[in-house]
Amino acid sequence: MKKLAILGSTGSIGTQCLDIIRENREKYSVSALTCGSNTDLLEQQIKEFCPEIAVTESEEDALNLSKKYKDTEFFWGKKGLIEAASSECHMVMNALVGMRGLEPTYHAIKAGKDIALANKETLVAGGQIIMQAVNDNGVRMLPVDSEHSAIFQCLEGNRGRNIRKILLTASGGPFRGYTADKLEMVTLKQALKHPNWSMGKKITIDSATMMNKGLEVIEARWLFDVDADHIEILVHPQSILHSAVEFEDGSVIGQMGVPDMRIPISFAMAYPKRQKSSEPGPDFFGKASCLTFEKPDPEVFRCIKIAYEAIKAGGTYPAVMNAANEVLVGLFLDGRIRFTQISSTIEKILDVHKAEYNIELEDILEADKRARTETFRLVDL
Repeated sequence: MKKLAILGSTGSIGTQCLDIIRENREKYSVSALTCGSNTDLLEQQIKEFCPEIAVTESEEDALNLSKKYKDTEFFWGKKGLIEAASSECHMVMNALVGMRGLEPTYHAIKAGKDIALANKETLVAGGQIIMQAVNDNGVRMLPVDSEHSAIFQCLEGNRGRNIRKILLTASGGPFRGYTADKLEMVTLKQALKHPNWSMGKKITIDSATMMNKGLEVIEARWLFDVDADHIEILVHPQSILHSAVEFEDGSVIGQMGVPDMRIPISFAMAYPKRQKSSEPGPDFFGKASCLTFEKPDPEVFRCIKIAYEAIKAGGTYPAVMNAANEVLVGLFLDGRIRFTQISSTIEKILDVHKAEYNIELEDILEADKRARTETFRLVDL
């Protein structure tokens, strides 16, 4: 039986992961569950799955829950996440949102745990040190993002064969086809209305700016050891082809399926096997009867251009870009800035950044901290 620690168990990925465990009780058990502030849902999960460890954001919540559930050990905050990630388990499902996923992933790898990664910021900010740790500790890094899971599956059986390019698909988000001028007028309500996927607010805004795809380019660069110049974004609004790989002989191998995050989650959990879904999927060929592809305009969706420039610059540039983006998305969600200020402010931050290159985990965390302070300063001017 495979034992999982689920970081971010109350979010979209975390709850779907638990759905899969619920359907496969003979295969999986839960060692740890963590949440932010949604302690009501966490409590329901504790009752059902009886984890050895549970983590909340605040000490008060942890202490309150510990009085009710004597068989579960409670922790809180960053230290709690690291404790959960390092706990006795076979795999850590990292479904955390944002930069806080980096340190628990690093410590889980150091503790010899396989990682099912749904937290792209881990590799965006710390790809160099994370993948080095993966290699040094002999663990598996299994992608959960639908696009990276697709690429991973396309490469199965093709190890050692030269890649011409990775074709990373994107839905285009809610503003596909917009001009730069039209983007100036978009509202928060419009930005939160994704055409294909149901996701958390932060990742939905990233999809609207297409920073999500820029982050995925950087993630793919580290996961598959491919230069960014060999990763091409294709807008595919139907979200049926989840990504593809073009090999040196011109063959293109892609992974297709109806939009359903349970598929890549299940694949990562069961790898190297596949497990049967309890529910038959919708009619695939009915959904896939018309597939279209187009190239995005990086001059309109400038976050794409920014991300390519950041990974090519290397060092702490991607970490700084990611930190600024997290702050700015939060400010946009709070109604404090316009949609287009997200990309324009990131550009200003990167223009003045002095990168470090021989970096350790502490250097990345410090660059992240400074970038957040500078972003708030710029917006307040």
